[in-house]
Amino acid sequence: MKHFKINIFILLLLPLFVSAQDVFPDGTPISDWFKQYDVVDVNTLGNKYVVTDFGVTLDSTKIQTEEIQSVIDTAAKNGGGVIIIPKGTFLSGALFFKPKTHLYLEKEAVLKGSDDISNFPVIMTRIEGETVKYFPALVNADHVDGFTLTGEGTINGNGLRYWKAFWLRREFNPKCTNKDEMRPRLVYVSNSNDVQIANVTLKDSPFWTTHYYKCNNLKLLNLTITSPREPVKSPSTDAVDIDVCTNVLIKNCYMSVNDDAIALKGGKGPFADKDENNGENRNILIEDNTFGFCHSALTCGSESIHNYNILFRNSTVEGASRLLNLKMRPDTPQHYEYITYENIHGSVRKMIEIRPWTQFFNLKGEKDMKMSTANDIVFKNIDIACDIDFNILESDQYELSKFTFMNVKIDAEESKIENLDNIKKLKTKKLEVN
Repeated sequence: MKHFKINIFILLLLPLFVSAQDVFPDGTPISDWFKQYDVVDVNTLGNKYVVTDFGVTLDSTKIQTEEIQSVIDTAAKNGGGVIIIPKGTFLSGALFFKPKTHLYLEKEAVLKGSDDISNFPVIMTRIEGETVKYFPALVNADHVDGFTLTGEGTINGNGLRYWKAFWLRREFNPKCTNKDEMRPRLVYVSNSNDVQIANVTLKDSPFWTTHYYKCNNLKLLNLTITSPREPVKSPSTDAVDIDVCTNVLIKNCYMSVNDDAIALKGGKGPFADKDENNGENRNILIEDNTFGFCHSALTCGSESIHNYNILFRNSTVEGASRLLNLKMRPDTPQHYEYITYENIHGSVRKMIEIRPWTQFFNLKGEKDMKMSTANDIVFKNIDIACDIDFNILESDQYELSKFTFMNVKIDAEESKIENLDNIKKLKTKKLEVN
């Protein structure tokens, strides 16, 4: 009988214990892995290969792709180690890291991308929700478990020439896509587990700045990611693209780019959910970050199938066009669920935008549009100034349900609070719009 009473007591306390835990939006506990923020010690990663000790010269005008790649290959043949970029500027095309190799940039070190696309060979890669032949990034790591990119230096994409060429092509052909003007990304990591990118500055990418595809246990810590919006706009320079990834921590970063700061991707097209190259993003924790100018602090889409358990909290947003953007493609079955914004303050143009996506879609012979859904979206403890609060358009293309706005204070130039009627099972508590 005594044992029975103890079990009853524990059962009574269990709900209180669970509620006190740090949890994802669906209520599952956030594991201790997300609470370990230490940057990997470069001294624990094996032998060090300072590139200037292996034939790479201190000449900022010379393309040294082959020389730097040779250092990476040498390290890989000898069991792995850390490729160290010392103080100085080193110009390169696409580099490919191998298993057990890492990249470290010393203080005042700059790895600078070539502005000649011929230094980036066409390969099979992942871009814009498809696995196709395209250009690699400046830094590539495929099937490199445990890959780290750390240090106090900078990776500079040298994007100005690419940006100018893009806008010229867009002027000549307004229907040209992002891929039509040939541009590399800055960092691309794929098919890898236990990845850490930390402390470095990533700037002026020709295309997406960092792209992670089919990565599990990915940590982005203390990064500065920037690209300009003037005098030449840097088109499609997303700071972070998460593409079919599970367990992602983005913490203590500053992002200001001429596109989305964080975009969740995963595939596109009417049969995207049947393609094994595509998939969901799950368990994404975005916390303690600062966002400058960007199209959206967080976007679901435009190439996205399923995003689940996204927690965006304890952050400042100043100058973003949107706080949350849900892009609803007519040609792709999409499901965005269990997304929570918590403890956010600052200013944006639009707090939340949900509308049909109309740019560059293809039903591939299908007669009907694909239905999409968004549900269990929560805004809690928000203090935001904006031009428009709820830019939520009604559409027969998608269904919105179970949105919650709790302790939300909005200072809006124009309120469209009536658009909340487009959401089924809406809950509000202490929602204040001035």
